[in-house]
Amino acid sequence: MLADRLSQATQVVTDPSVTAGYEVDFTGAWRGRALLVARPGSTAEVAEVLRICADEGVPVVPQGGNTGLVGGGVPVDGGVVLSLRRLAALGPVDRAAQQVTAGAGVTLAALQRHARAAGLDFGVDLAARDSATVGGMIATNAGGEKVLRYGTTKANVVGVEAVLADGSVVSRLDGLPKDNTGFDLPFAASEGTLGVITAARLKLVPLLPYRATALLGLPSADAALAALARLREVASLESAEFFLPAGLALVRRHTGLPAPTRDGHAFYVLVECAATHDPSADLHEALADVDAPEAVLAGDSADRHRLFTYREAHAEAIRAESTRVGGAARKLDVGVPLAVLPAFLAELPALAGDATPYLFGHLAEANVHVNLLGGADDPTAAVLGRVAELGGTISAEHGVGRAKAAYLPLTRDAASRAALRAVKAALDPTGVLNPGVLFPG
Repeated sequence: MLADRLSQATQVVTDPSVTAGYEVDFTGAWRGRALLVARPGSTAEVAEVLRICADEGVPVVPQGGNTGLVGGGVPVDGGVVLSLRRLAALGPVDRAAQQVTAGAGVTLAALQRHARAAGLDFGVDLAARDSATVGGMIATNAGGEKVLRYGTTKANVVGVEAVLADGSVVSRLDGLPKDNTGFDLPFAASEGTLGVITAARLKLVPLLPYRATALLGLPSADAALAALARLREVASLESAEFFLPAGLALVRRHTGLPAPTRDGHAFYVLVECAATHDPSADLHEALADVDAPEAVLAGDSADRHRLFTYREAHAEAIRAESTRVGGAARKLDVGVPLAVLPAFLAELPALAGDATPYLFGHLAEANVHVNLLGGADDPTAAVLGRVAELGGTISAEHGVGRAKAAYLPLTRDAASRAALRAVKAALDPTGVLNPGVLFPG
């Protein structure tokens, strides 16, 4: 039996009351039935699990913190969930190289604490920092709130260790800043379809102790883009997030927070600067040139946390609201060219049909998290089709998963898709790794 073979190689969980937590994603929309959950504690154990599953012809679904939103970590029926959470080792911080090696199961919050204790930081930050893991962030090329300054996750990865479908291990954890001995294998953004990431060598950035945070109340998305153009001139600018009145109202109901501004506004932009010195004067100077009817500046760290909660609590508030009204929210993470962002946002209510849209995201990347609650019809095709017409992407940072695999031809041409499939076939010829993810059946 497969369970017997795997139990000799690693921890195995078969109790349905325990495996249930691995079988549904954060949204509640994507579910599967796992044959069992394997919980390896080392790269060697991961390799043995994959060798056994390859021998048995059983699908394997790698899973990190299970914070995904597109069904990429949910098991196919009869498959094995390969939980990487026990791979939680953190190596010493190399302060000279500004690097650290982290296991795939290390949470973002744990990585941040580890780096900051050494006077450094990690350049990626997400609202799901307490549960999102290093392996999952690399596999989906997670973005978050600091892409404006530091790029997406793959820009902060020096090298990875991964196990291929046949159990062989490839490792590039030496951290060499220059090494042109062939191209890097494309594990970033592969969503567990090419190999299982077990560890990564990560680039760190200076820890910036001084921060200046402001929430701007603006009359329109066009005004937000004008403000962003001026704010980009501030060298210390690190974040530029946005949300709209409907989402703000939902967050306030969910959290009990008071209104963040004296008056209501059509568009809200949350900005933060960070530096080795107090960047408040630079932010004040820039805001003096911004036509914002209202600007609220954080006076201390508690104020800063409160202002960020208005943005970061959107996901939880939407999940709570979806539970209240019944039915999971349709979550469409998209990106469009910055210049067309105002027009796209204006079109979304009509594209949503009879669903209620809640929109927020990352302003500088024109990355919109489209959340659709209720409605008799599914507007996914209409929204993603319009994104493609505007020259955008159907997935800016959450991955394709199972949710969007059928829509990939909208924004990736036939030659690109053929090349992706060729890489998949070379590294996973029997198709046991995360079937149905990224590539439709």
